[in-house]
Amino acid sequence: MNGSATSRYETIRLSVDATVATITLNRPERLNAAPPAMFDEIRAAFDELPGLGARALILTGEGRAFCSGADLTGRGDGQLAQPNTLTASRGEGAYRALTEHYAPTMIALSRLGIPVIAAVNGVAAGIGCSLALAADLVIAARSAYFLEAFVNIGLVPDGGASWMLTRLVGKARAVEMMMLGERIPADKAESWGLIYKAVDDIDLSTQANALAQRLAAGPTHALGLMRQGIARALEQPYAEALAMEASHQMIAANTADAREGATAFLERRKAVFKGE
Repeated sequence: MNGSATSRYETIRLSVDATVATITLNRPERLNAAPPAMFDEIRAAFDELPGLGARALILTGEGRAFCSGADLTGRGDGQLAQPNTLTASRGEGAYRALTEHYAPTMIALSRLGIPVIAAVNGVAAGIGCSLALAADLVIAARSAYFLEAFVNIGLVPDGGASWMLTRLVGKARAVEMMMLGERIPADKAESWGLIYKAVDDIDLSTQANALAQRLAAGPTHALGLMRQGIARALEQPYAEALAMEASHQMIAANTADAREGATAFLERRKAVFKGE
């Protein structure tokens, strides 16, 4: 992607083109398997976004994969360990990696104030599947697939998968993904409502960037409040959701973008939002 880039990261790339930021998972030789340090770097990149003027974010992977899963062993195939080497100490290590590295990044992603697009260019497995599906809009190449393979090595889904999948596709399909551990191709994921859209491989980057540009040109504060509202509505009673919407509407109505939107409506022209 054209634009400025931050090179201080070892496992990701952060680039910015005008108001669209892209975080690229950058361990292609290991199918972007994610060690804890990668998620720490992703979280650090999130902190940079406001200062870079980003109004939308794309998450994607370098090479043939989006992310093949967690890499706690250095083997890089997305598995935590060989089944016969899973010990109490290794279990403790997995627990600490999840609670100290992976989970804080997933929470930080949920709290970003800008819209997030995942451009899934290959396998999204394990924690990589959770990372992709945590985006607001997921566009996947038709050759891509989503996989919860934990059952195949005697482990359980993580990265928020058990919370996320049941809400995205319902209990029956969540059970299918988690208990059978089979690939869900991009077209099937789209038909399920697991993702926004499956596209031809050659069109993935173009369509993801077009969508990001569209969102980046939108009312940024309102979009950020929408993200918060959607996340909270998954847990709130109806009456609380109504109260939250009223509070968010008060905040949104006081922004310059809202004033521009109203003026543009009266003048019968397209609004020009500046994220203010």
